[in-house]
Amino acid sequence: MNIADELNEEVLFRGKLRCLQPRQGYRFSVDAVLLAHFITPEPEAQILDLGAGCGVISLILSHRYPAISLVALEVQPRLAGIIRRNVAINGLNDRLTVVEGDCREVASLLPPESFNRVVANPPYYPAGSGRHHPETERTKARHEILGGASEMAQAAAFALKPEGRAAFVYPAARVEPLLGILRENGLEPKRLQMVHPCPGASAGLVLVEAVMDGWEGLDVLPDFFICQEKGGAYTAEMAGMYGG
Repeated sequence: MNIADELNEEVLFRGKLRCLQPRQGYRFSVDAVLLAHFITPEPEAQILDLGAGCGVISLILSHRYPAISLVALEVQPRLAGIIRRNVAINGLNDRLTVVEGDCREVASLLPPESFNRVVANPPYYPAGSGRHHPETERTKARHEILGGASEMAQAAAFALKPEGRAAFVYPAARVEPLLGILRENGLEPKRLQMVHPCPGASAGLVLVEAVMDGWEGLDVLPDFFICQEKGGAYTAEMAGMYGG
């Protein structure tokens, strides 16, 4: 089957941004959209997207900030190929570079201290958890088979310029281990926001931004709600992240 037959197209920002992704296997979800709207990069920032998947975070950032440049690092060959197609169909060849490789080998792929910002949506689940086939694309993207938050934090610390910033999205229940991992790698958490499915529900995700060799002091932002009620429509804030 031709790769084009394996993909479908999502549109964002009222059709101004197109994102191809697999019909089966890895597909982006709300966590990627949230992370892409959590950071406010400098006007001409250089941004590294670790474990980029189909590239949706890089695509959203490139649309929102027309002067930034990005590198999308993805270890799985088919997904790296899909990012290249997304770069082409959105006319981003001069701003978004795709690097196929493992974040655990970042030193052989990218120069040190070369980025102002890093974004990462790490695999959430331990390698041996749940019932899954360890070789599938989706499993590798969601489970820590090819590394997780610790490996991505190490890669971020290598890639960031002094006082550069790294932003992560992670399960809220694992926020304490995430903060510890960041600090172990010289990344001091500075902004944190809990994300709830709807009012009254426990937080499902957490967004954290950390500064390389930063000072102490954490700004806890107001909680964010994805939906107006359980099973209901998106909040205006969440809908705006898809529609612009």
